[in-house]
Amino acid sequence: MRHLILLRHAKTERDSESGEDYDRRLDERGQLDSALIGAWLAARQVPELALVSSAVRARETWDLLAPHLPRCRVEFQDALYLANPLQIFKAIRRAPDSITSLLVLGHNPGLHELAWNLIGEAPASERDTLAQNLPTCGTVMFDCPIPTWSKLALQANTLREFMTPKQLKADSNAR
Repeated sequence: MRHLILLRHAKTERDSESGEDYDRRLDERGQLDSALIGAWLAARQVPELALVSSAVRARETWDLLAPHLPRCRVEFQDALYLANPLQIFKAIRRAPDSITSLLVLGHNPGLHELAWNLIGEAPASERDTLAQNLPTCGTVMFDCPIPTWSKLALQANTLREFMTPKQLKADSNAR
């Protein structure tokens, strides 16, 4: 059994100083949400390896997650910047066999489309919520019944949890 975590970068500014999408930085909410999701992740599934888009907003999201995941190694990958679902899928399938828990931090629409296509089994409420959107800092956790990452298949994985900063805040306020 392998564990896959797909995480969309946190909320960003609309435009960068350079005018380039690649250079957009996290806004204040994105910074807070990243730390919140990092703490939530640390209590659930600490990945051994994180594949992170090299875009500024993804790197900044990682920088705020990393203190919560001290044993997780990171690889920044240019190919994950605005990658389509197939590109992300191939990056996952190339992960080392020694890694049993993998985090991919990237962008929509590719990440959302891949998450949707990986689902084999899922609680109806989480499937319905994910069908609508993978919001900024949204995190999807899968149990993958495979011996190696190269065997990852579509529609064959169990959606274990889908969490967003908005849901974490609502849960916290309900207590």
